[in-house]
Amino acid sequence: MSFLFEPKRYPESPGCYLMKSSDGRIVYVGKAKNLRNRLRSYFRGNLPKKRTRQLVAEIADIEVVLVNNESESLLLENNLIKQYKPYYNRALKKDNSGYAYLKLTDEPYPRFDVYYRNRKGTAREKTDAGRGGETRKGRSEKPYAAEIPGERRFGPYASSRFRNALLEFLVDHYKIRSCRSLPKRVCLLYHIGKCSGICEGRISDEEYARTLAAAASLLENQGAGLLQEMNRQMERYSENLEFEKANNMLHHIRLLEKTYAKQIVDREAAIDQDVLYFGREEVMITKLREGMVRDFVLLGLDKGVEPDEACDRFLLEQYRGKQRPDELIVNRLGNPAAVRKALNALRGDKIRLTIPKRGLKFELLQLSRQNYEYRVSGAAEAAASSECQAQA
Repeated sequence: MSFLFEPKRYPESPGCYLMKSSDGRIVYVGKAKNLRNRLRSYFRGNLPKKRTRQLVAEIADIEVVLVNNESESLLLENNLIKQYKPYYNRALKKDNSGYAYLKLTDEPYPRFDVYYRNRKGTAREKTDAGRGGETRKGRSEKPYAAEIPGERRFGPYASSRFRNALLEFLVDHYKIRSCRSLPKRVCLLYHIGKCSGICEGRISDEEYARTLAAAASLLENQGAGLLQEMNRQMERYSENLEFEKANNMLHHIRLLEKTYAKQIVDREAAIDQDVLYFGREEVMITKLREGMVRDFVLLGLDKGVEPDEACDRFLLEQYRGKQRPDELIVNRLGNPAAVRKALNALRGDKIRLTIPKRGLKFELLQLSRQNYEYRVSGAAEAAASSECQAQA
């Protein structure tokens, strides 16, 4: 039986959609600013492309994941395509595609370069950065090693314009080298004030290391935090009467503000997290692996017990096995201390249990809540619709 598309079941919100075949396989992943309008376009008939008609003929179900904005939908779509590799998706399947990060290269005199992260949490560079570089004659191999460890990463950047503007800022303001191979003499970039001339010793190893550390420290402030720190730095320049530097910083702030888009679905993190939003009878689990949102799962809670007790029971049952994340982020618990102690006793190692009230973790919890409310309300509407059809 062909899939019956009911527009009212889908929200007019940004997000991703996963089209599934009758055997449960994900055959296509897409994204949209308005999910209802985008999905409606598949079922209007007279589709011009044969491949699209074949896709629609295979659809047995459509799962929807809600996000906060278009930037998040772009990044989440990228992650989901690489994770599931659906048959009908042609683009974004390769690891070195999609949305890039910036990396501080592991070279004797590092620079910032573009790299693409694969879905296992490691990096694959777009260029040959990180394979080592030339040293200036007479210089030590890594004079900055204690201060700046190689392979530091920043991002991701859904907007290539934002990422490129950020690279331009680093070169222009901090005068970090941008050449792939270190030349023996200074080039035009040095003469126009966009390089410090480290290749010819126009700046000391120590000074280059300090400049690099300052640039890397600034980039560690992600998203809006980066722009805020740039504004603070601009004010410090003004207070020190360094007006040329302040004006340069302001110029780049204005460029970056035009292309900035906040997102929380793809970050650089060393731990795995599960975000659990407990409702009345179900719990929505948002799974993050190394900072990347990978899945949304709606499960039922024990009935006939107090809501807080049901939450505690669920955690003890769900996470007693070997495979569990490093941190659980939840909206409520009956006895947090007892649950934490019991979970740690089950495995003999510690698991972090967090009930956030603000910040990034709270925002992740709200994203989980948003998807919980949609799934629960959507299921109720579907049941009501089926009942009406049966009565008719």
